[in-house]
Amino acid sequence: MENQYKIRSPFFYAVMRLISNRAALVSGVLLSLIVLMAIFAPLITKTSYEEQKFLITSLAFPSQTHWFGVDDLGRDLFSRIVYGARVSLTIGFAAAICSVFIGLPLGALSGFYGGKVDWVIMRIIEVFSVVPPLIAALLLAALVDGGFFSIIFIAGIFGWVQVCLLVRAQVMAFKEKEFIRSSLALGASPMYVIFVHLIPNSISPIIVGFVQAIPLAMMLEAGLSFLGVGIQPPLPSWGQMINIGISFMFFYWHMALFPTLALAITVLVTTLFGDGLRDALDPCLLYTSPSPRDGLLSRMPSSA
Repeated sequence: MENQYKIRSPFFYAVMRLISNRAALVSGVLLSLIVLMAIFAPLITKTSYEEQKFLITSLAFPSQTHWFGVDDLGRDLFSRIVYGARVSLTIGFAAAICSVFIGLPLGALSGFYGGKVDWVIMRIIEVFSVVPPLIAALLLAALVDGGFFSIIFIAGIFGWVQVCLLVRAQVMAFKEKEFIRSSLALGASPMYVIFVHLIPNSISPIIVGFVQAIPLAMMLEAGLSFLGVGIQPPLPSWGQMINIGISFMFFYWHMALFPTLALAITVLVTTLFGDGLRDALDPCLLYTSPSPRDGLLSRMPSSA
């Protein structure tokens, strides 16, 4: 009996690299639990986020009845944090989608055409990189009076830069490949090559850019809500709850502690999962067969 190595697909090796990264794996599990908690918020919580059923016990500390305590208006803090996760994650995912829709075509055009097109797009990226996102977002939010969809738009226009750079680098690497040159030589238009060949082969940086844009949007939304120009009451937002909790921090510590922990943990696990996904989908590794010593090749017995 001889042991032979069975070559797997690049996707298999990417999954194995992601699983071998313990920080990314644990973060992915925690992020999945947070997403499920936000989706099934009505089933998890006993009351709605705006119901003032506990005015008599306002500012009550955490207990068996109220796990995270009660806020100053008699609302269950656990319910508001769970519903706040729904708001923050919705804004994060929606803003990340907007970032991909903006950064994907710009990165593809910049990487494929180069020259003046690349110069113009890179100068635009430099402008967005120099301007502090929170200050610019604060100005825009004040002009449009905040609101749910306004925050998504603002976070989207400041999150596309990283997606654009990732796609640009991938397109620049692939446009010199033989199949791209052959397609152009056979008469394919540049737009056809970009959308049929280059963008599908750039799916890895697109996924990475999408995941990494989520915590940036969540932090931006929390910052705007903390400053009072983001999500408006009674819709719960972690930044908004932190702003309210600061006023009671020295006497009723639970008002600021739990929203801060919720925001910090969610942003941390999303960032760690995005970093692990970036390493797992690294093009330098994705299209290279790992060595047997990496433990990523399965041994298949064969008859002698």
